[in-house]
Amino acid sequence: MEFTRKSVALVGRPNVGKSRLFNAVTGRRLSIVHDMPGVTRDVVSYDLDSGHTLMDTGGIGIKPEMTPALIQKAAEQQVDFAIEAADLILFVTDGLDGLTPLDEMVAEHLRASGKPAYVVVNKIDGPEHDFKIHEFQKLGLKGLMFTSAEHRRGIKELRSFIADTLGTVAEQEIESDSRIRISFVGRPNVGKSSLCNSLLQEERMIVSDIAGTTRDAISQDLDFQSKSGDLLEFSLIDTAGLRRKTKVTDPVEYFSSVRVDETIARSDVVFLVLDAMEGVTKQDKLIAGQILNKGKGIIVLVNKWDLAVETFGEYTLPGYKDLVDFQKKFEKSVRKEIFFLPDSPILFVSALSGLRVDDILTEASVIYQRLFSEVQTGRLNIALKRFMERNPPRLITKIRFKVYYAVQISTRPIKFKLFCNQAGRLDDSYKRYLQAKLLQEFQLQGCPLLFELEGKKPPKKFS
Repeated sequence: MEFTRKSVALVGRPNVGKSRLFNAVTGRRLSIVHDMPGVTRDVVSYDLDSGHTLMDTGGIGIKPEMTPALIQKAAEQQVDFAIEAADLILFVTDGLDGLTPLDEMVAEHLRASGKPAYVVVNKIDGPEHDFKIHEFQKLGLKGLMFTSAEHRRGIKELRSFIADTLGTVAEQEIESDSRIRISFVGRPNVGKSSLCNSLLQEERMIVSDIAGTTRDAISQDLDFQSKSGDLLEFSLIDTAGLRRKTKVTDPVEYFSSVRVDETIARSDVVFLVLDAMEGVTKQDKLIAGQILNKGKGIIVLVNKWDLAVETFGEYTLPGYKDLVDFQKKFEKSVRKEIFFLPDSPILFVSALSGLRVDDILTEASVIYQRLFSEVQTGRLNIALKRFMERNPPRLITKIRFKVYYAVQISTRPIKFKLFCNQAGRLDDSYKRYLQAKLLQEFQLQGCPLLFELEGKKPPKKFS
């Protein structure tokens, strides 16, 4: 589900009061306010009550004597990415200073961006200063308004303007079908249909020991009352077993595998079913990757665990203290083999005995709710900066991967857009590191996190 949340960027030359205006609009002291030009360097963001993200940026055209050259370059890169990420740009100017040549250069840059940009003449502290706004009309942007961030003049009107221009963000609508769509996927004969029957407590599906019995995807509504008394509504889908493509010779089986892919695509939460007696195979890893690539919630079910219980009831396997020790090491092995799992729950179940079958639906409900999580833009950027400072990415031809700004752009799947220096410099291992840290930071276990990378464009000069 794509976000309807849109972004607003405050841009302008140094010391026109952008940070003070940002604090006034948000009602928070988030940006540092100081008379020294160049204090704001990183993009600071805040999610407004109207459902929009407001971004404060560094000054465009900071002179080298104001701040070190490298910081000047970095600050202006941040501004470029904020403009690129914004749906609406508020060009903040200084009514006391009047129109300057740098203002005109910035306006030219904003017109070239193609983004809707409006002039906000700040520091118009009282009606006696209103006449000062007229000279800014020559900038030729979409509109003109005035504020006094220090005296809170025009702030309410500016908030209303943002909401009216971008539209208020209504609470996200859940599809008319409120049922949580769950599906069971895995290799042939791991017990997917048996698990469905155990949940339904009816023989609604054909169960056979012959691999490949299930050819089509079968949907069945299921209502479940949790231990807390909540009624959970599911649409349960059974699928054909997935084989490696090199082993698919039957055309019917080929189309079954295609249907499985379609089933994953229309599911909310997918259960990867493993066989307790076989452990993780190469095909299991491929299927897990297929689920993650589509951004679906994923839970691992280790089926036929009753056989392990029976085994330890008769004798102890060498190398294991008891059944608990065996289960811990089995889980550790699963996480090691499928190392790219989004810290998914691993349930040890038995379709035959009904062991922990009810937990399957409870966990699915938890993961489903997490898929709708919205991470505040400010918290996201602070977290990413912390993770990258603690463990910097490796140098590639003397340059490190760098994230200038990040924003969440969708739920279900949860997707983040990263504005970076060069997308190609993010290697898979570092990408997994960032994803794992974000999963932990925002408690999104079981939800794949997708990244959309956008590299920087050629730098523009403002002097």
